[in-house]
Amino acid sequence: MITKLDSVLLPRKKFIYHYKNVRWARGRHETYLCFVVKRRVGPDSLTFDFGHLRNRNGCHVEILFLRYLGALCPGLWGYGGTGEKRLSYSITWFCSWSPCVNCSIRLVQFLRQTPNLRLRIFVSRLYFCDMEDSREREGLRMLKNAGVHISVMSYKDFFYCWQTFVARKQSNFKAWDELHQNSVRLSRKLHRILEPCEIEDLRDAFNLLGL
Repeated sequence: MITKLDSVLLPRKKFIYHYKNVRWARGRHETYLCFVVKRRVGPDSLTFDFGHLRNRNGCHVEILFLRYLGALCPGLWGYGGTGEKRLSYSITWFCSWSPCVNCSIRLVQFLRQTPNLRLRIFVSRLYFCDMEDSREREGLRMLKNAGVHISVMSYKDFFYCWQTFVARKQSNFKAWDELHQNSVRLSRKLHRILEPCEIEDLRDAFNLLGL
């Protein structure tokens, strides 16, 4: 792990506080981002790195992550230090909040320049997505159209993060109240955001049927 990143493992209480998918997440003004970076070395082998970041000095964590890509993904933009050819990378994020619209725009611009990088984003909560005309909603649609896989974290994702990124000291992950219900609710909201045309088509069909 490169030294400028946060310590590899999150404290248990900090993970639960920031990733808890509660309906009203008061006081959670930071975004935490746990990541896994995978690189294919040969036909049958992968290497990977992992860690976490949070907002620093007014810089959103998504942009902060991009600053470390050169160290995390050698060979991404051409040749690595040992003369290796351009490589393909797969990156998975587990974020406490979904990206804001400005970060979404920056990510889309970046991904257009790096076709050999694939990004998946799992989010615990949706950031400012309650309003139908929210710019954050449009940002998420831009990411989807750019090929980013976006999902709401489920129990198995929280469990994976607990096992992978948390200094748990052998303690087991315990689901908090309404974890599953909130995950389902947010998944449905995200689907409505990412597939607005499909929802409108259903409404038109119901209107034609008089329902």
